[in-house]
Amino acid sequence: MKQIFGYFLILCSILLLLLVGNEVWKEVAAAKAHEEKIEASIHLPQMQAQLPVTLLDSEGTLFSEEYVEWREPLNYDEFPQIVKDIFIYSEDTAFFHHIGFDVSAIARAVMANSAEKSRQQGGSTITQQLVRMRYLSEEKTYERKLMELFYAYELEQVYEKEEILEMYLNEIYFGHQVYGIASAATYYFGRPLGELSVAQLAFISAIPNNPSLYDPVTKFANTKARQERLLDTLAKNNIISSEEAAVAKQQPIELHIKKKMQHHPAYSTYVLQELRWLVSHTEGFDERLSKTDNTEERNLISLQLDARIDQLLAGGINIYTALLPEKQAADEAAVDQILSPYDIEASAVIIDNETREIVSMFAGKNYEKLNLHRVYQTPRQPGSAFKPLIDYAPAIELLDYTPASTISGAPYCLGNFCPQNYGGGIYGNVSISTAFSWSYNTSALRLLNKVGLEQAFGYIDRFNFRSIVEEDRNYSAALGGLTYGVTSLEMADAYTSFIDGSYLPARAIRKVTDLEGNILYEWPDERNVIWSTKTVRHMRTLLSDVVRKGTGAGLSTNTSYIGAKTGTTNDYKDFWLAGLTENYTTAVWIGYDEPRNMQSLEKYRIHFKIFNAIMD
Repeated sequence: MKQIFGYFLILCSILLLLLVGNEVWKEVAAAKAHEEKIEASIHLPQMQAQLPVTLLDSEGTLFSEEYVEWREPLNYDEFPQIVKDIFIYSEDTAFFHHIGFDVSAIARAVMANSAEKSRQQGGSTITQQLVRMRYLSEEKTYERKLMELFYAYELEQVYEKEEILEMYLNEIYFGHQVYGIASAATYYFGRPLGELSVAQLAFISAIPNNPSLYDPVTKFANTKARQERLLDTLAKNNIISSEEAAVAKQQPIELHIKKKMQHHPAYSTYVLQELRWLVSHTEGFDERLSKTDNTEERNLISLQLDARIDQLLAGGINIYTALLPEKQAADEAAVDQILSPYDIEASAVIIDNETREIVSMFAGKNYEKLNLHRVYQTPRQPGSAFKPLIDYAPAIELLDYTPASTISGAPYCLGNFCPQNYGGGIYGNVSISTAFSWSYNTSALRLLNKVGLEQAFGYIDRFNFRSIVEEDRNYSAALGGLTYGVTSLEMADAYTSFIDGSYLPARAIRKVTDLEGNILYEWPDERNVIWSTKTVRHMRTLLSDVVRKGTGAGLSTNTSYIGAKTGTTNDYKDFWLAGLTENYTTAVWIGYDEPRNMQSLEKYRIHFKIFNAIMD
C-alpha cells in the first residue's frame, strides 16, 4: 500500500511541476535519477535531542556549560493554547486536516517560484518543517523537497497531530542555539513559558520564521514588527480581541538574556579536546589508527570517532575535571598583564606534582572559547629545553654519568651535522653540570651519540609526544631540532617524570558520567617508572643548577625547590622554560604565531616573568 501511495505521490508531484514550464524539467531529471531510492519504503531515521554537557572543577562546581539551550520537553497539554494557535494560524492553518503536506500550498509555492525564477516560497506545513529540522538539510532542491513530502506523510502515519505539534514546539529553532519554545522563554525572558504574557509569547514566537532576520538581540525592531503581525493574526481569527491585541502591542518588551556559564574558556576548550582523546583511547579508535597507514582508512576512522563524540555529547554528560578555578583566573590575569606591552603570544600548562593533573593553563592572550589553543594546537621547536629528556637523563640512566662527570665542549660533528655553541663558544672538558647549566650544544650531541638514537628515543616514546614523527629520529633532536616541534602540554607532561621518576600522562579530566551519574569514561591511573631514583636525584640537581648559576638565573618562587631548563631556537623564534617546584610542573613558551626573530625581546625575559608568576 505504501509503495502504491509513493507512485501516486510522485505522479502528483510531476503534474504540479508541469505547471511551471519547461525550465523545471531540469530539476525533475535530477530527482528522477534518485527515483529508485525514493520509491523504496521510507523509514524515519532515529532522532535524539541534544542534552546538557556540563564541566565541573576540582570541587565539583559547575564552571562551563557546553550545550544548546535545552529544557525537558513539554507535553502537548503543557503548552499554552495561545502558543499553539499562533503557530497554527501563522504557519499551517490546515494542520489538523492535511496528510503531512498541503497540495494546494505546494502548487501556489511552485507557481510563485517559477514566476520569480527563484525558490523562495516554501509552502511547507508544520509537519514538513519538523521533518526538515529532524531529518533533512535546508538545501533548496526539488529532490530534497520530494523526500520531505515522503517523510512528512510517513510521520503523520506514525504520530497523532497533537504529538507532531508537541515535537515541533519542543524542537523548533529560536536562534542563539536555543531549541524549543520553553527554552526560548527562559533564555530570552528568564521565566518559564507558562508565566509569559501574550505579548511575550507572541514576541518569541516571531523568531523561528527567520531566526537571523528576527533575532531579538541584534534586530529587536524586526522581531517587534513581526510580533505585532502575529497579534493581528490572532485577532483576525478571534483568538483574542482587537482590543487585547492593541494592548499587547503596547506592552514593553524587556529582554533578560540568560548567560550560560562559560568561565575559563582556555581550560574548557582543552577539556573537550581531551574528551576526544579519552573516547578514542577507551573505545579502540587509537588502536585502529595505529594499525593502518592508509589515508582513506584513517579518515574513515576519524569520521567514525567524530560521530561517536557527537552521539556522546547529544546524550548529555557531566565532565569532572581537576581545574583550580582561582589559580586559573589568577594565572591568566598575571600572564595577560605580563604580555600586554608586547605583541607576542604565550602558552603554559601547570600540572599538580602529586596527582599529575592539569590544574591551570594559558592558551593565548585574552583567550576566547574555541580560538587557536596554543597549549595543544601549535607545536614549536623546543630548543635546549628538550635536552634533559633526550640527552642528559638517558645518559645518566644508562651510562652512569653524574653532575660531576666530565664531557667535552669542543667542536663536534656527526656527518654533516656540526652544531655550534651559543655565541660560537669553544670549550674543553667541562662538568656535566656546567654543560647543562650553560646549554652547550656540542656536549649534548656527544651525549646523544654515546646513548644512541634508538635507546634515547626509547625514552621519548614512553611519553605522550603526539607531535613527534618518525623523521625526528636523527641527531638534530639532541638540540631540540624536530620536524614540527612539540607543544607546551607535551613538554610539561614529560617533565613530570623528574618529580620522582614515575610517569602518568597529565590529564584534565577525572571522569565522565551520564546525567544519572553513571561513570562512562576514566583515564587509566597506572604509573610507569621511567627514571631510577639515582637519575631523578641527579636531574633535579642539574635543573636546580640552571637556576642557581646558569641560564635560568633570575627564576624564583616561594617554594623550597625550583629547577628549570631554558630553550632558545634558531634566530630567536621561540623562547622556552620548562621546570618544576615542589608543587607544580610547567612548560612556558613565548613567540609569534607566525615565527619571527625575537632577539630584541630577549633582555626582557618575559618567559621568566611568566614562570615566576604561575609557579608561586
